[in-house]
Amino acid sequence: MLFLQLFWVYVKIGLFNFGGGYAMLSLIQHEIVDRKAWITMQEFTDIVAISQMTPGPIGINSATYVGFTAAINAGYSPELAILGSVLATVAVCLPSFILILFISYYFVRFKQNRYVEAAFLGLRPAAVGLIAAAALLLMNTENFIDYRSILIFLSAFLLTWKFKLHPILTILLSGIAGCLLYAPL
Repeated sequence: MLFLQLFWVYVKIGLFNFGGGYAMLSLIQHEIVDRKAWITMQEFTDIVAISQMTPGPIGINSATYVGFTAAINAGYSPELAILGSVLATVAVCLPSFILILFISYYFVRFKQNRYVEAAFLGLRPAAVGLIAAAALLLMNTENFIDYRSILIFLSAFLLTWKFKLHPILTILLSGIAGCLLYAPL
């Protein structure tokens, strides 16, 4: 039953998501943590962090990790938990895949249409709002903010923005800084 519910929840998330993976996070948190309680908020926060660091889109990565974690939390074996990962990953991609096939067929004909252009202009601010909601969602009691985390954030921002440091190197340096600043003495 969990696997069918997991598939259906991620089909809905994939179908109603606009703005990419970060915008998807608030939908995932609402469905998986709040409504279904398949994972805890701490597990969700950890999944988001891991999903950001691994290659690929954050929405698909998080679906994979959530599918596995939800199945393990429900008492399934690791082998069946892999099925949960596959189902959640396929389910989150399926609506986009079908919609893109459909839209690409008609988009070439209607891309100059003023209503189509207006719809895309309306979706842009909504996507920005969903991404901002995801950022606010991650500011919770599990993610406490202190001077050390602000220092790491500002350093990473400055290194990436001003000095154009590669994001992978920025992640590695931030991890080292976290180990140094947060390690117990």
